[in-house]
Amino acid sequence: MRLSLRVAALVAAVLVLGFSGSAMSAGPVKLSYSNFFPPTHIQSQLAEQWCREVEARTGGQVVIDYYPAGTLTKPKDCYDGVVQRISDIGLSALGYTKGRFPVLSGVDLPMGYTSGVQATKLANAVFEKFKPKEFDDVHVLYFHAHGPGKLHTAGKPVKSMDELKGMKIRATGNSAAVITALGGYPVAMSMPDSYQSIQKGVVNGGIYPVETNKGWKMGEVVDYLTDTTAVAYTTTFFVVINKDVWAGLSPEVQKAMTDVSVEWVGKHGQAWDDSDKEGLDFFLAQQGNAVVTLDPAEAERWTKAMAPIFAEYEAECAKAGADGKAVIEFMRANLK
Repeated sequence: MRLSLRVAALVAAVLVLGFSGSAMSAGPVKLSYSNFFPPTHIQSQLAEQWCREVEARTGGQVVIDYYPAGTLTKPKDCYDGVVQRISDIGLSALGYTKGRFPVLSGVDLPMGYTSGVQATKLANAVFEKFKPKEFDDVHVLYFHAHGPGKLHTAGKPVKSMDELKGMKIRATGNSAAVITALGGYPVAMSMPDSYQSIQKGVVNGGIYPVETNKGWKMGEVVDYLTDTTAVAYTTTFFVVINKDVWAGLSPEVQKAMTDVSVEWVGKHGQAWDDSDKEGLDFFLAQQGNAVVTLDPAEAERWTKAMAPIFAEYEAECAKAGADGKAVIEFMRANLK
């Protein structure tokens, strides 16, 4: 009897120690976040702040290792990196993988954007409205989009489509289609590679948001900014998390992550607009730099030249089984 009691006590002690050991070994969920923006860029800083806010609101249940500047995955590989769990979370631009996101890439069309807040709201609205299947292999946290993308050139001002003809311009995604429609020659490259390419004359300029003049120091290597608001495009950025990782998080953690993401949508949009103001100041502070304004008739000519881009978008959506015309109509109605 005593032996049985001793055995029972020993078994109980082992079980208790076993459970205690498990509890002691259990720690926070550790996640990785890949982002191509350099750590000094405001959009990178906001992404890292998102990580710390998630950690705080989950009471330390989640810890996120942040990898800026493409140190974990390059911009064009970021989305697949999340799918394959090279990183758990990733931020990159739709335009770096042209054709991969046929529906949501419509947000990048030359809609004549006037602000980053406007473009960011529209990107999230389009996703919520159409829920495109192109994102089915991840869980989407949110999107944001920069302010109006405008033409910047080195050495030569551009006041007309005729002057742009044949010029090599750094452009990605739908912005490349804009340059083609205007008679230029688009050259695809990521933003980290653009500075030296313009500086060395590999390309004659770039089409990008005004903030880039300071955020990526591009104002140092270009001379002219053509105010192309009439055909201003945006670039949409995704923030996504691995689908299985998301499913493995507790409902409380999921809610905290979702709540923070909703708040960060507005922060990103406003930051893009604040950065545009700083970018313009930085651009104009460089000796000899100047802003070029299109004549109204010329601006109308540029707008009409965009028609084939919208038609091509509708065709690409049709191939993917989506209604591109409905997306365009939805966007135009929202922008009004």
